[in-house]
Amino acid sequence: MKRRRFMHYVQAGLITSLSTGIATHWQSSPAQAAGSLSIRWLGHTCFLFSGNGTQVLVNPFRPTGCTAKYPAPQASANIVLISSRLLDEGVVEGLAGKPKLLFEPGAYKAEGLQFQGIRTLHDRVNGYRFGTNVAWKWVQGGVNVVHLGGIASPISVEQKILMGRPDVLLIPVGGSAKAYTPEEAKAAIQTLNPKVVIPTHYKTAAADPNTCDLQSVEDFLSLMQGATIRRVGGNGITISANSLPSSGQIVQVLSY
Repeated sequence: MKRRRFMHYVQAGLITSLSTGIATHWQSSPAQAAGSLSIRWLGHTCFLFSGNGTQVLVNPFRPTGCTAKYPAPQASANIVLISSRLLDEGVVEGLAGKPKLLFEPGAYKAEGLQFQGIRTLHDRVNGYRFGTNVAWKWVQGGVNVVHLGGIASPISVEQKILMGRPDVLLIPVGGSAKAYTPEEAKAAIQTLNPKVVIPTHYKTAAADPNTCDLQSVEDFLSLMQGATIRRVGGNGITISANSLPSSGQIVQVLSY
């Protein structure tokens, strides 16, 4: 059913497959290097990235379980990136306009931006219980972004080469059967050594307490000794290449 639904969107022109193979080297064009990047959290692993005149929406969801009290994302976007076809990371019905949807691993070019979709496991056993997770890497507004989606497996050498060193890493930290625990998230951060970390996929007041098995973000923050913790009094931040730390690591905790 899910495959047929996605094929319907392909035929309707809502999903664009632009894969050109695996790219291991990334260079930002002058247009990409200019300006800044605004990042707005819409709940769970869903974020809207605005920069270079382009809006990139990642992982729109249906309000249920751990996202029960969040409104369904209504943001208008040129491009939508999907990490999985689960209800909390891949609901494309009702999206405004006709955005290009990217949902499979591979190298893509859209709206003047380059994207790398990197296949990872979505559970700790063999990846089959919850299907494939796709981590996304791209450069926008001169900022190198890696969004890990709902990754649950350690980052391999090959995946690290594709991901590089992120300026901004969005990483799940709340545990459960299909995403990193706080300890696993810390290990992945040590592997990738990002400049800025934005935790995702943790329990908030929007969760249904009877069905959501995620941990609080505080469990993750307690492990991040040595990093600078910044709690943002809202759900958005703006980052430019010049504002990135020259040393050390910043953890940005957004609120909704």
